[in-house]
Amino acid sequence: MNPYETDELLGQYLDFHYGAEHFGVPNYPRACVELALATHSDHRERALDLGCAVGRSTFELARTFDEVIGIDLSHRFIATADVLANTGQSDYRVREEGELFSQQTVELSALGLSDAAARAHFQQGDACALDASLGTFDLVFAGNLIDRLPDPAAFLAQLPNLVKPGGLLVISSPYTLLPEYTSPEKWIGGFVQDGRPLRMLEGLRRQLEPALELQTPTRELPFVIRETARKYQHTLAEVSLWRRPLFPST
Repeated sequence: MNPYETDELLGQYLDFHYGAEHFGVPNYPRACVELALATHSDHRERALDLGCAVGRSTFELARTFDEVIGIDLSHRFIATADVLANTGQSDYRVREEGELFSQQTVELSALGLSDAAARAHFQQGDACALDASLGTFDLVFAGNLIDRLPDPAAFLAQLPNLVKPGGLLVISSPYTLLPEYTSPEKWIGGFVQDGRPLRMLEGLRRQLEPALELQTPTRELPFVIRETARKYQHTLAEVSLWRRPLFPST
């Protein structure tokens, strides 16, 4: 069974997106969106959130964009994000220890996201085979997605056509490359090539440039995922921002 369809992961991700902050680390979906918006101050008509999970970054983008589409492969995640958009709240459980759980509730109103919900729309879909009818966007965000895809290059090949001229692509990832998600022959970085290390950022550049231009510097953002009352994942993601030129290079 896909782990992203289980009660365990659903509860963890709802807590990750909407629960209390842990160890002083700011909410990660919100921090990613704030970083993106600090760079993208122009047109804010349409945004696309790929790998949106249970929707916090989609709602955060919808604070300032007229329309935001969130897409995720998990049926459970998308169904839960839909419930939040339509009702403003959702209950979930988090593990305390062993078979002991505590009940929690997400309320968008408590996070100042009630108005944004009307501009957020969710779809279940495969990021490696996106619907051509999606159109183009002022901002595309792919949060912690690139290292969970079976074919990252196929995913990246679609992105230049999704970003409007002058628009922004934001990719965040800790580059946790695992063969259970991506066969090593499909990796775009994280290995030695021609006698030197090929890192993920260089692999991204090979796939995205010159259609999209890397905006420097990249940033590092921490995040914390709670597993139990006494076990947490503390991870550091790299955030890279890519601008589509107004005029193609000749």
